[in-house]
Amino acid sequence: MKPEQKQDNSTQKPHYAGHRQRLRDRFVTGGEKALQDYELLELLLFMAIPRRDVKPLAKTLLSKFGSLPELMSASHPALCQIEGISENTATAIKTVSAIAARMMKQELMQKPVLNNWARLMDYCHMTMAHETKEHFRILFLNKKNELIADEIQGSGTVDHTPAYPREIMKRSLELGATAIILVHNHPSGDPKPSHADIDMTNTIIESARPFDIVIHDHIIIARNGHTSFRSEGLI
Repeated sequence: MKPEQKQDNSTQKPHYAGHRQRLRDRFVTGGEKALQDYELLELLLFMAIPRRDVKPLAKTLLSKFGSLPELMSASHPALCQIEGISENTATAIKTVSAIAARMMKQELMQKPVLNNWARLMDYCHMTMAHETKEHFRILFLNKKNELIADEIQGSGTVDHTPAYPREIMKRSLELGATAIILVHNHPSGDPKPSHADIDMTNTIIESARPFDIVIHDHIIIARNGHTSFRSEGLI
């Protein structure tokens, strides 16, 4: 009788190897709808962390940041503070976020944005709703109301960002813009405009009048929705 041979554990595949392939197969067959949020995140982490069970890390990230949008909007340093997230992994996460934002922006550029309002709001929400500081964005339009430039004019604190009407007009003239849309975010989550927001908007409107530049709208973006000054009768 042959002596019993011991199994060589060094040749065994790690327990998560089969899980990774099954998850990939489900994604290929059923698309993103076939996976939960943490499973989609696992697929991304597979590529950044090839030799580790990443399911616990994916769940930790979602628990820490609250949701996929907030996770993808997190800063590189904030991601690196999570145990198990290296600079390379944080960069991979931010790269996916940047690609998604770039795709949405390119779909809007050189097109009449007033006819693509829902898509414009989706883009603004994606890029601004989960920011921890206020940013003041200017969307510059030509005579056909086509988006010709999208720029951050200023960044501030958690509840204030300065806006400089003279600089806005100067940049509008440099670009040959005939209309603009103002956009800024409220990190508090409440999209309701403040008195300062309303006063600032009126100042910019008055500054634009001598140059025949139209202020189509001022949009406040927040986690809990957005407010249009035009829809609220504030413009």
